[in-house]
Amino acid sequence: MANITAAEVNKLRKQTGAGMMDCKKALVEAEGNFDKAIEILRKKGQKVAEKRSDRDANEGVIIAGTTEDNKFAAIVTLNCETDFVAKNDEFVGVAKNILSIALNEKPGSLEDLKAKKFNSEMSISDKITEEIGKIGEKIELSEFETVNADQAIAYNHPGNKTATIVGLNKDGEEAHQAGKNVAMQIAAMAPIALNADGVSDEIKARELEIGREQAIKEGKPEQILDKIAQGKLQKYYKENTLLNQQYFVDNKITVEGYLKSVDKELTVIDFKRSSLV
Repeated sequence: MANITAAEVNKLRKQTGAGMMDCKKALVEAEGNFDKAIEILRKKGQKVAEKRSDRDANEGVIIAGTTEDNKFAAIVTLNCETDFVAKNDEFVGVAKNILSIALNEKPGSLEDLKAKKFNSEMSISDKITEEIGKIGEKIELSEFETVNADQAIAYNHPGNKTATIVGLNKDGEEAHQAGKNVAMQIAAMAPIALNADGVSDEIKARELEIGREQAIKEGKPEQILDKIAQGKLQKYYKENTLLNQQYFVDNKITVEGYLKSVDKELTVIDFKRSSLV
């Protein structure tokens, strides 16, 4: 059996982040071969991942950011099982590194992002498996959202549980500040679409049906049920579509009205919101 020194164990721990005992066992099994020991630790992560695959990973962190030119923004969601792990600096650091890779390489999908290199030795997917082995919880990169625009803004709500990204049709300092305010609006008010055109036919049909049922329960005449339902649908748009919502700083105007007060041509062309709460 190879004579494993404390220095070697510590070196492997620093390289992989695994626990001291796990590193010692891996080095003993690998007879002192570092590359083989790393592979053993990764396989351990895969085994833990398989065991935890049916567990719920409802905690985690959500982080958003933009490229230096403010033309591209992204959100990544890295889930885990407990809030204790979600607040761990190393776990948050992994999420930030994944976001940095996403901003630099602009992958087209979540699966493309997972396949990107985390470092010279492993992909993002492999890194997540490694973290599962180290932490012992289910960890999952579950969401990746992007916005491309003339100006993109990212907002991270304190606590890393909610983040938003916004795309505007114009750049400039005033537009950027307006975009920040709208990004906070989205975090607070959780709109489902930009305007009525973005609401799905399924949701529209559901809201009309709810409106009709409410009117029937209130004893309204049959001939005006559709009109009442349409009115309730319009109210739904005002409450749930971004440009029609009351602006949270001044509820006398809509978000669209606020943007027009900054620049008559300024508007939002796209937005994304991710939240664990």
